[in-house]
Amino acid sequence: MAQDKKKDPGPSVKDPEVYEALRDDGASKEKAARIANASAAQGRSKVGERGGEAGDYEDRTVEELRKRAAELDIEGRSSMSKSELIDALRNH
Repeated sequence: MAQDKKKDPGPSVKDPEVYEALRDDGASKEKAARIANASAAQGRSKVGERGGEAGDYEDRTVEELRKRAAELDIEGRSSMSKSELIDALRNH
């Protein structure tokens, strides 16, 4: 039972199964919770349909990457290089 408690993401996560699958795939706690809660609210297939609309980070300018990093409140973004911004955005 102690192991189950360790994996329990807490009451704020509405779809623990999706949350754990995303965490197992390497997603951050915040990203996994966002996706899990969206899938619980709108249905897994609906959330899955939304994916793939954004372009590659490599195709964006540093300014565009910093704007997206600001939206996600990533610290240190103003001094990051393009590759550092891309890494921070992908691993947020």
